[in-house]
Amino acid sequence: MNIQKITIEHFLELANQYRVLDVRSPGEFAHAHIPGAYSLPLFTDEERKITGTAYKQESRKTAIKIGLEYFGAKMRKMVEEVENLVSAGNREAEINKTVFQNSVLVHCWRGGMRSAGVAWLLDLYGFKVYTLAGGYKSYRQWVRLQFEKKYNFTILGGYTGSGKTLVIQELKRLGMAVIDLEKLANHKGSAFGAFGENPQPSQEMFENLLAGELVVVNRQLIDSEASDPSLNDAGGAIHIEDESQRIGLLNIPNGLWKTMRSSSVRIIDIPFEERLGYLAEEYGKFKKEDIVNAIIRIQKRLGGHETKNAINYLLENDYKECFRILLKYYDKCYGKAMLNRENPPVLSNKITCTGVDIKTITNTLINERATA
Repeated sequence: MNIQKITIEHFLELANQYRVLDVRSPGEFAHAHIPGAYSLPLFTDEERKITGTAYKQESRKTAIKIGLEYFGAKMRKMVEEVENLVSAGNREAEINKTVFQNSVLVHCWRGGMRSAGVAWLLDLYGFKVYTLAGGYKSYRQWVRLQFEKKYNFTILGGYTGSGKTLVIQELKRLGMAVIDLEKLANHKGSAFGAFGENPQPSQEMFENLLAGELVVVNRQLIDSEASDPSLNDAGGAIHIEDESQRIGLLNIPNGLWKTMRSSSVRIIDIPFEERLGYLAEEYGKFKKEDIVNAIIRIQKRLGGHETKNAINYLLENDYKECFRILLKYYDKCYGKAMLNRENPPVLSNKITCTGVDIKTITNTLINERATA
């Protein structure tokens, strides 16, 4: 056999070139997985449950025998599935099919019998197989370590309706190093944050996606600074939107949250009425029923009187007055949050605009980077 067991660092490096095959059960994969991995389950959820029970209650050998019954019937299909997968990848990359290009990366939960069985089969057929030492469990350890590292962040802050998310998206489009937390979380952060978004990932999957993004943008930043040393200091930073620790149902990991809270903040300063007009137009396209339900979710903090007024304005199609009440509430919350920062924002860090002008804001940030 020519199967090579490698560390998580080497595994992730090779994942940029070869297919990652996750042989855990469909339920395990659906809950969370290595971003970009392909689900190639050795067992169904029910089969995994049966073999696991046999392992615990009877013996390892009994579990293996039961597992072989399931595995034997799937061998040909699994080989053909991987063969088609790798061939399609080779065609997309317009490269020649060689033994080296038939390499695959295989992992299970702990790097045990499931990955060993599939690796043996694929190696027997002629694939070059790498397996992950410690399995997905070692990957999760790697993920958690990424949140304990120190990053050079510039936090993009501002009251609700300042267009922070649009600025982050525009900076990314222009090639700047950014982390788009709301995109990763499929949520805009407020009680109305799920509007127009796909369902949120699990907390574990959110962390997996976030760790991967941190590595990519930090490498992007290092590479840009290596090519242009003048981008060190304040200019060479990862831009990330100011958020509360909780985004919908998800939480920013504690280590990363502490780094964010101690980082410098650039405040987008836009007049209240301009932000109000932007929000009324942005959220006015959604169903009234959804907006009412979102208002009810914050009624304890908003207060019964203001909740009733906001809903009544909405039912009368007066979106602007409805959102005036809500915007005052969110401004109050954000003002308190800014004062609780380790390094509260200072007036000199403001980017003042008369309206939600994404072009002006992004140009200001880019020019600051160029002259830092």
